[in-house]
Amino acid sequence: MLSIIGIVMLVSIVALMMSRYFSPFVVLCTIPILAALLAGFDFAQITEYYKAGVAKVFEIAVMFIFAIIFFGILNDIGLFDPMISKVLHITKSNRVAITCGTVIIAAVVHLDGSGAATFLITIPALLPLYRRLNMNPYLLLMLIGISASIVNMIPWAGPTGRAAIVLGMQPTEVWKPLIPIQLIGILLMLLIAYLFGVRENRIAAKNPSLHEAYASTNEPAHVANGTANHNTKIPLWMNLVLALSVISSLFFDAIPSSLVFMIGTSIALVINYPAKKTQLDVIQKHAPGSLLMAIIIVAAGVLLGILNGTGMLEAMSHGLITILPESTIPYLHIIIGFLGLPLELILSTDATYFALFPLILEVTAQYGIDPLSAMHVMMVGNIIGTFISPLSPALWLALGLSGLDLGKHIRYSFLYTWTFSLVLIVLLYVLNIV
Repeated sequence: MLSIIGIVMLVSIVALMMSRYFSPFVVLCTIPILAALLAGFDFAQITEYYKAGVAKVFEIAVMFIFAIIFFGILNDIGLFDPMISKVLHITKSNRVAITCGTVIIAAVVHLDGSGAATFLITIPALLPLYRRLNMNPYLLLMLIGISASIVNMIPWAGPTGRAAIVLGMQPTEVWKPLIPIQLIGILLMLLIAYLFGVRENRIAAKNPSLHEAYASTNEPAHVANGTANHNTKIPLWMNLVLALSVISSLFFDAIPSSLVFMIGTSIALVINYPAKKTQLDVIQKHAPGSLLMAIIIVAAGVLLGILNGTGMLEAMSHGLITILPESTIPYLHIIIGFLGLPLELILSTDATYFALFPLILEVTAQYGIDPLSAMHVMMVGNIIGTFISPLSPALWLALGLSGLDLGKHIRYSFLYTWTFSLVLIVLLYVLNIV
């Protein structure tokens, strides 16, 4: 009975998250409590499970709050603008240079872990170049999406934070083994961007009119004219030193990552906004995004606390073992990893990490599979498809900024993106990361 209730709970969570009527917070908070009550647990027991679950995710929630504000400040003051301007200057009228520059810009801009901010900065800057040279704008979306997804493995980004919650680890512990994958992934993307740039040159040479539809001057005003205005008097070198210091501190375990970002945010506010009122305005500006992620994380703590406390997770894993062919169970995490991108099209990130992954980890752990290794395989397979999924709010922002169509984006990018995710999974084994 406990297994059946657990399965119904997870299916309900996934279904409700995919609907238009409920936010992830509402679903993650209420459905597990209702399931626990249905299973016969009283509020005193549920309270204990709630406390245990929230305690595990509290520090991660704090880290996300201050990490998002910290990198939001760095974006606001234009820390990355000189690099972006230099790349744009170098890539003038050179299709190969533009595609490679797209990868570099997207990777650097996404260091704040925000997909929305990445598209807001990259698309207005790069789309006019693509249109001017009659380059396929769907190539722009694909290059930005995959490049940002690779960087999205950083510990203050959503997927790694969710993985850490499920594993009961610090985000930096989940992230460190993936650094080689990120570095190789970006190098591979530069190679892929080069090849696509060469292809765009060949297409333009063979049939100059083929991409005329892409050169439309009917761009949204915010695309044609939208560039961020920053105060050029801000001491950028001080912010660069601060950013490098904060990021390098994450490699050491002496200071919790949440405290690192709290200190970094405080220093960033003092350096860039000496006035008290301005500091409060900046915090208020970035608070909605940071608190939204923190709220979801706390709600996920409720789900995981109830899953573990009630024994539902263990009961479901035993049930799954009896149903599946025994020969497939030790490789279940690999199967899920290889299907990561298709699953991303139908499951939200929260549903994947908080409903599907815990169950897979519980099952494979009984066959001696290291949970961290299993998570790395599933996470890499899933994360590359982040910005191809219609369930990604940032993707809809990108489509709005560029005036492109979701269906055409998926048709153009799906096979390339999925293949890239499979290559990274293979590299996990080649490099002995898993």
